[in-house]
Amino acid sequence: MKYTFIVLLEFYPKWLKLSREVRNEQAKKLLSVIDRYPAISVRFFDAEAFPGANYTDFTICETTDLAAYHFMWEEIRDTDLYTESYFKIKEVIFGIEDAFKEFEKQKLPLVT
Repeated sequence: MKYTFIVLLEFYPKWLKLSREVRNEQAKKLLSVIDRYPAISVRFFDAEAFPGANYTDFTICETTDLAAYHFMWEEIRDTDLYTESYFKIKEVIFGIEDAFKEFEKQKLPLVT
């Protein structure tokens, strides 16, 4: 099954005070962690231009490996980007793509 996570993030003004050069270096470190998990597709989205939200950015992560997803975020939480409080995970929205189809395939034939 494919698992999808929408991770709502809030980047703080402390992050924006950094030069773009420093932010890009931090982003490279973050991407090096993500690259260690090829079973996970990670896409980044900027959302702060749309007022009223309690987040500034979000990621969409897709994987079939829940352990890899968890381990990736454990590593991210150990980076300077997280430990220096440049951002916070605000909320995680989780879903399983076409889970009903898997249910029907695995469970419905058993029901008589």
